[in-house]
Amino acid sequence: MKTGDNMKEHPSRLELRERIVDTALQSFVTHGIKSITMDDIAAALGISKRTLYEVFADKETLLMECLRRAQDEGDTYVKEVYEKASNVLEVLLKLYQRSIEKFHNTNKKFFEDIKKYPKVYDMLIKRRNRDSEETIAFFKLGIKQGYFRDDVNFSIVNLLVREQLDLLMNTDLCKEYSFLEVYESIMFTYLRGISTEKGARKLEEFIQEYRQKRQASSE
Repeated sequence: MKTGDNMKEHPSRLELRERIVDTALQSFVTHGIKSITMDDIAAALGISKRTLYEVFADKETLLMECLRRAQDEGDTYVKEVYEKASNVLEVLLKLYQRSIEKFHNTNKKFFEDIKKYPKVYDMLIKRRNRDSEETIAFFKLGIKQGYFRDDVNFSIVNLLVREQLDLLMNTDLCKEYSFLEVYESIMFTYLRGISTEKGARKLEEFIQEYRQKRQASSE
């Protein structure tokens, strides 16, 4: 049988590829990107460095695949939540809760290190711009449902929140306060500011329930 570029990868090679991405993503998120070498990943998997490089040509290519995986998982989660939720605020709050969990389990160095990989960072910027357009359309639907105010320029607000999150990820602000505490302050203030009375009531119910659960889990 002839081989060619259009042939599907052998199942065992696909399985190895998935294992590499799983291991690398967990390592990058836990320890940061720069501190993890291809040697570290190969050793964690019990494979040779040569085998690793046969699957991924370099670390940046592997990192890009890791982020694509994370984005795909996020897209799947959004779709599932959207199909089950009764309104846009419910979707937003569930996504917020998931983002808290993700940030809580991510080393701050991960965000600092990404900018050192130009191709990956460029991919993230393009994805973020696309997400911003979808977010604004999402908020407009929330206006129709009566949860968000109709006198807010969501393009400006979305830009401001994005810049605040960039500041959080790329400064020493978290030396005085925990990453989670600052992130919560940004997001809760943001959501309170754009909500109608109807939206604010639902938001406060969520915040109260969320904080009770977090307090219970820390005891």
